[in-house]
Amino acid sequence: MLIDANTKVIVQGITGRDGSFHTGQMLAYGTKVVGGVTPGKGGQTVHGLPVFNSAPEAVSETGAEVSVLYVPGRFARDAMLDAAQAPLKLLVVITDGIPTLDMLEAYEALASKGIRIIGPNSPGVIKPGQCKVGIMPARIHTPGSIGVVSRSGTLTYEIVHVLTEAGMGQSFCAGIGGDAVIGTTFTDILPLFEQDPDTEAVVMVGEIGGQDEVEAARYWGRNMSKPLVGFMAGLTAPPNRQMGHAGAILEGEDDTVAAKIQRMEYHGIPVARLISDVVPLLRG
Repeated sequence: MLIDANTKVIVQGITGRDGSFHTGQMLAYGTKVVGGVTPGKGGQTVHGLPVFNSAPEAVSETGAEVSVLYVPGRFARDAMLDAAQAPLKLLVVITDGIPTLDMLEAYEALASKGIRIIGPNSPGVIKPGQCKVGIMPARIHTPGSIGVVSRSGTLTYEIVHVLTEAGMGQSFCAGIGGDAVIGTTFTDILPLFEQDPDTEAVVMVGEIGGQDEVEAARYWGRNMSKPLVGFMAGLTAPPNRQMGHAGAILEGEDDTVAAKIQRMEYHGIPVARLISDVVPLLRG
C-alpha cells in the first residue's frame, strides 16, 4: 500500500496548532516524522524536529517521501504547489475549505510530477501498527486483513471501530475526502487493495453526490477477485442540499444513495444499510 513502517514523513504547517498537535500524535504512534515546513520559520524545531522553509529543502535534507498538509485553506494552494517541486511520492491533504480552482491548479501540478494526492478534506491514511499519516484516532485501529476506503472521516472511524470490536483488524485505511475535486478516487485505491497480499476483503464507504461509487462498483466487477462490502451514508438525504461535504450534494436521481445501492448490488456488491451490518456481510 502507500505507506509502511519505514515511510519518512514531513509535515507542512508543522508550527501551527493542528500541525504541531497531530505531529505529536503521529510520532507517538511510531510514524517516522522527520521534519516540517513553514515558510519563514526555517531553523526552528517542533517536537525536536527541524523546520524548513520549503518542501524541496525538507525532502532534500531528510529523505522524506510523504508529506501531510495541515495548512489553512487560504494558504493551501501555495503549500501544494511547493510540494509539487519536491520529489515526493504522496501528499496527504487534511485541509478542508480549499477553493475549487485552487485545488484544480494544485492537482495538475502534482499529477504532472507523478505525486499521488489523498484529499483534500481527508482524515489521512493509516497502516495499523506501522504508520499513521493524518488525524484519525489511532486507538480504534488494529492490524489485520480488512481494507477500508471512505469519503467520510467520521464514518471511517465508525466502521473501523465496529471491525476492531468484531476482531477484524485492518490492513490499510484511507479517507479519500469528500470535496468535489479530490486527488484519489475509489477506483484509484481499489487496485492497490487487489494487489496487496495483506488485504483479504475491502469495505467501501460512500455517500450522496457524484458517481464515484458506481464507477468503483463497475471496476470491482470487472477487475477484482477480493470481496467488497459497501456502506452508503445519506439514504434519507433531501435533494438539492449539501450534506456535510462539498461533494455530497444531490444533482440528480443517479446521485442518490438508493440509486447507487442499486447499481452496486447489480454488480454483486452487498451493501450494508446499517453500520452494524458490515461485519456479518464480510463474514458472508
